[in-house]
Amino acid sequence: MSGTIAITGGTGFVGQAVLDAAARQGTDVRALARKVPADRPTVEWVPGNLADIPALEKLAGGTDAMIHIAGLTNTPDPAEFETANVTGTQAVIDACKAAKVKRLVFVSSLSARKPELSQYGASKLAAEKLVEASGLDWTIVRPPAVYGPRDNDMFELFNSARFGVVPLPPGGATSLIHVDDLAELLLALVLSSPEVRRKMFEPDDGRVGGWSHKEMAQAIGVAMGRKVFAPHLPKFVLSSAAKADRLLRGDKAKLTADRVGYMCHPNWVARTDKAVPRDIWKAVIPSRDGLKSTAEWYRKQGWF
Repeated sequence: MSGTIAITGGTGFVGQAVLDAAARQGTDVRALARKVPADRPTVEWVPGNLADIPALEKLAGGTDAMIHIAGLTNTPDPAEFETANVTGTQAVIDACKAAKVKRLVFVSSLSARKPELSQYGASKLAAEKLVEASGLDWTIVRPPAVYGPRDNDMFELFNSARFGVVPLPPGGATSLIHVDDLAELLLALVLSSPEVRRKMFEPDDGRVGGWSHKEMAQAIGVAMGRKVFAPHLPKFVLSSAAKADRLLRGDKAKLTADRVGYMCHPNWVARTDKAVPRDIWKAVIPSRDGLKSTAEWYRKQGWF
């Protein structure tokens, strides 16, 4: 694409991977950020957030497409999901319309499949409905568990594996995707075609049937060079752990009651009928290799 792409969430985990991919492709990017970073001088930054209407209009103005990544994934106050993920998405839609930007790629979540399990999932489903009713040329992406460099959430599992234990929710399975593969997908979807227009996709690493929780824990152990004990914990134990995490880490707690709700669901495997057409995109990073390189990144950055 010869024009400029607008991105929300450019300083986040997925957003930074998109900026990296855009730089590799030579794609011009304008990105929204609460705090403008100093280490990406080639990006055109717009200071602001999803509640800043003038900033969103500036972000969208003169661009060819919008990739809406920004959103709230975890909070001690579940009511905040509505403001960030639903109201924020409507503001992005409004900015696109005001700037006459027709193409919108929206990053949702597999949790939207089961909105009754968490307020996060419910907020993502509500945002999807806004996108579908927007009249824009949209595509929705529901990633499964995303891992890779800079990720704070999966890091908890890698860190646990250091000590030979990876606690798991009740038995089930999940799909995985490396953040770099997801980034390449989002950029590929900017170019609209009948195959992707007004469609919803559930991408993954190409592993049919996903990963059982045990398999995933063992793969993380291998990536860390450790044989791990991976016990399945019942929901009531995880709920108690969420309360303890809140006491220990306050607003920075990773395990919340809302997360326990969807963690305990047995099936977060990407559906094959929602797969991205292979002529548009396919994952190139096998998860065993990706998990190993992610562990190496954490070590080099001193996260352990």
